[in-house]
Amino acid sequence: MRIGNTLPAADPAVRRPLEGLRILALEQMQALPFATQLLAYLGADVTKVEHPEHGDTGRGATPRVVDHTGREVGATYLRNNLGKRSVGIDLKSEAGRDLVLRMASHFDVVAENFKAGSLDALGLGYADVHALAPRVIYASISGFGNLRPSPYKRWPAYGPIAEAMGGLLEPNRKGDDPPGVVPAQGLGDNATALYCIIGILSALRQRDQTGKGQHVDVAMYDSMIAMADMTPQLHSLGADASHAAAGRTAIVGAFRARDGYFVIAVFREHHFERLAKSIGKPEWVGSPEFATRDDWARNIEPIVRPAIEAWARDKTKLEAARLFAEQGIAAGPSNTGRDLVDDPHVAAHDMLIEVPIPDREPMLLAGNPIKLSSTPEGLVRSFPGLGEHTDEVLREVLALSDDEISELHSTGVIGP
Repeated sequence: MRIGNTLPAADPAVRRPLEGLRILALEQMQALPFATQLLAYLGADVTKVEHPEHGDTGRGATPRVVDHTGREVGATYLRNNLGKRSVGIDLKSEAGRDLVLRMASHFDVVAENFKAGSLDALGLGYADVHALAPRVIYASISGFGNLRPSPYKRWPAYGPIAEAMGGLLEPNRKGDDPPGVVPAQGLGDNATALYCIIGILSALRQRDQTGKGQHVDVAMYDSMIAMADMTPQLHSLGADASHAAAGRTAIVGAFRARDGYFVIAVFREHHFERLAKSIGKPEWVGSPEFATRDDWARNIEPIVRPAIEAWARDKTKLEAARLFAEQGIAAGPSNTGRDLVDDPHVAAHDMLIEVPIPDREPMLLAGNPIKLSSTPEGLVRSFPGLGEHTDEVLREVLALSDDEISELHSTGVIGP
């Protein structure tokens, strides 16, 4: 199969839409790093600020690999930092804070995802940056936001907390069982990241018109309410949370085939008729047992599942899904990592990036889902070593001399 974007350096012949956009990212873990990586895919120059000794806390996640500098690097860091430069600066030192403030005016965007108020306490909040660089867009991701009051403002938050509070877990909870946590891997972080990108691009567009920067503030809790938009709406209409669950109405579910599961979604009557005829059950059409969409759902376990799974017993999950899709019924296989590697769509869309790792097989990371008709995707640089570009960026951005950089190293303000 063809896996795109395998080289460690960007192709200078390819002009991507965000070329020239400069982002200074005070970031860690998943949400903001995912956002800035996607902006880097689109051509932005992202400079990542990390602690000079420990780096982004995502470096400590598991599993880990050894990078090109000989340092162990965790999975969270590995999948969110392609195409960036890393500088190691101690933000808690006065000199480190001053370095970042001096650098800010040379960037279009300063972005951070610390707990609300943390960077204000360090003298690196929006007011501090705006006072010195009023054109800069300052973007924040936090659990509960910075600009508006919240009783939870000082609470720490990771994706699963925001997902739970936003209403994503309750619809699929069964009886008195606890809700299943992490319903969709990095949803709380990654969906918040996408809202942040929309905010950044909108603020940049307004700056084009006004010449002024502003604070883009995105709360993970708010983002999950937006993602779980059915939960408050259905409540207001008198329906409980379970009404939003798969299989509560119509036919939405996973069914077993020879080699795993496939999912089908049947919401309309003519699709139900096609489903019934496809699996050899034409008598379902017009039967009182299947008179309404709620009846379809009520009969999934006693009638529909046994019939579909008997029909699919000799088929692969992909074959079963294809046969339904050919009848206009929405269906797809429940894919594993191995399935994604082998899928021709994934290859044709360059949705897996092959990243070289010393002394082992290349690592596969998700590619850029945004396709543009007139802009090739280009090539993506690998993830940076901790502080790999510190000296380079300080010379380029602040024109610091070798002696000045040496002094900063010797005092521990920047990494070795």
